[in-house]
Amino acid sequence: MEKIIDEIKKDIKKGVEAVEEVVEEAVEKLTGKELSKKAERESLATEKHEKSIEERKKELLKKVKKLSGKVDVTKTEDLKEQVKIKKREDMLIPLEEYVKVGIYLGTKVVTPDMKPFVYRRRADGLAIFDTDMIDEKLKESIEYLSKFEAKDIILVCKRQVGWKSARMFSHLTGIRTFTKKYPSGILTNTTLPDFFENELTIVTDSWLDKNALRDTLNVGKKVLMICDTNNFSKGASKVIIGNNKSGKSLGVIFYLLTRGFCKAKKIDADIPEFEWWISEEE
Repeated sequence: MEKIIDEIKKDIKKGVEAVEEVVEEAVEKLTGKELSKKAERESLATEKHEKSIEERKKELLKKVKKLSGKVDVTKTEDLKEQVKIKKREDMLIPLEEYVKVGIYLGTKVVTPDMKPFVYRRRADGLAIFDTDMIDEKLKESIEYLSKFEAKDIILVCKRQVGWKSARMFSHLTGIRTFTKKYPSGILTNTTLPDFFENELTIVTDSWLDKNALRDTLNVGKKVLMICDTNNFSKGASKVIIGNNKSGKSLGVIFYLLTRGFCKAKKIDADIPEFEWWISEEE
């Protein structure tokens, strides 16, 4: 009986072991599937994560490029501003003085000759000169004027608001000046009692001073011309750009020409202060 019981136990044990093996295999299979799925999920997640990194890299690179572009722009703007500041430091007079007298104000008419010097137009249609160019042209003109001797130069200024400063310019430099009226023919007609020869004529406005301009060109002499936006610079050897309608603006121009010429020629002149040249009092 005991033997039978032992055999039954053995059979049960074998059956249990067999069941356990089946269960273990099933669990292993299930676990394998789960692991496989998990591994797959991880791989996919890693792949997605890698793509995300690549995308983030690209985004970062774009940002870096954009930021570096901004930095470059900032550097360029800074350099431009530094150049502008340097230029203004080297100006004949402070920028504020040019602005104060309205030398930059042109007219509503802009000739092709003056277009390159125009910065913009105001809302009322007035053209605005570039102040940097005004200063540059004045420097060039002072240098050019200083190549001539006072006895070989004449200044013609028919515009009344410019008479005061034109006369002071003449007094300090020794340059012969014609205000009110220019005697036509004195440069071309040798039979006139007041005929004389010159080498350079400074013309305040080619429209008002056209007779002097014509005579000068007829005898083949040089012309230094003050040009507003409505002037043609034809025939000019050198131009000064700026408002030639205003007494204050002309005062600044004649002041700078006087100062520059006297310095170049070492003329010990008692030049009035800046404010005198732009005041309306005689």
